[in-house]
Amino acid sequence: MEALFVPLSLVAGGLLAVQAGANAQLSKATGSPFAATTIQVIIAGTLLLLIAGASGTVLAFRHLPAVPWWHAIGGIATAVYVASTILLFPRLGAVVTVGLFIAGQMLASLALDTFGVLGVPRQPPQPVALLGALAVYAGAAAIVLGQKGAAQELSLSKLGWMLLALLAGAVLPVQGAINGLLRSDIGAPFVVGTVSFAVATLSMVMVLLLTFALTDAPKPQLSGLAKMPWWGWLGAFCGATYVTTVFTAIPVIGTAAAVGLTVAGQQIASLFVDRYGWFRLPKREISALRYAGVATLLIGVALIQIF
Repeated sequence: MEALFVPLSLVAGGLLAVQAGANAQLSKATGSPFAATTIQVIIAGTLLLLIAGASGTVLAFRHLPAVPWWHAIGGIATAVYVASTILLFPRLGAVVTVGLFIAGQMLASLALDTFGVLGVPRQPPQPVALLGALAVYAGAAAIVLGQKGAAQELSLSKLGWMLLALLAGAVLPVQGAINGLLRSDIGAPFVVGTVSFAVATLSMVMVLLLTFALTDAPKPQLSGLAKMPWWGWLGAFCGATYVTTVFTAIPVIGTAAAVGLTVAGQQIASLFVDRYGWFRLPKREISALRYAGVATLLIGVALIQIF
């Protein structure tokens, strides 16, 4: 079972880069990143509900009333992450955004392991693992600075987007831990995933309504969906796969290993997105410093995972 989750976690991480590109197209088609996120989480939740029904585990929903309420709110993180990818990829680029996501993920996963919170067994990091964490942050910094024109483009506004990327990355391991608690409560991983995306849907509907009430943001236009490429719908599949993989992998291979493998998949896939302009995103030159940052980051992930 452990051997299965190693490649699965790696692929699930790579799908996050695919999800971001697909959701960027959905955002363009609707004219609203928040409407796009709402559509994406609704589809993902529906997909998982159908799988739960097909697998015969749908009756696990009856156990929800006895579950602590906060075990069921992991889906908020999905809304934060998906909306952030739509906003950040066009502004920071795939490699820079994912590098900051990774830094946030590793910080949160190390905190979960070190302090043993949210049901994660306490595992104080070894010195080599701490060295790996430093390598991760050094790599993320090199990736950001290696972005062409990064030094000239740094501003308070850009720093704000970078902080959002760190936060969006940090919520993912927290979501995995919370969803892991819900799975311990009711079993049935696809039901847990359905609950997670149902909460994400409610969160995004609230964000959407607040956006319309407090700003002059244009109303979403669904007519553009007909012209959207077919792969613009893949975000829901990618999100459902990632969320389900993480909270099922953590109890088997541990938080650091699960996050480390998904991180590696994210960064490798994002290089291709930036280099070749996949998913109709702008092509971005990848400098030697950025390649060095990616290599350093992956070495750090390997050190954390092994030790």
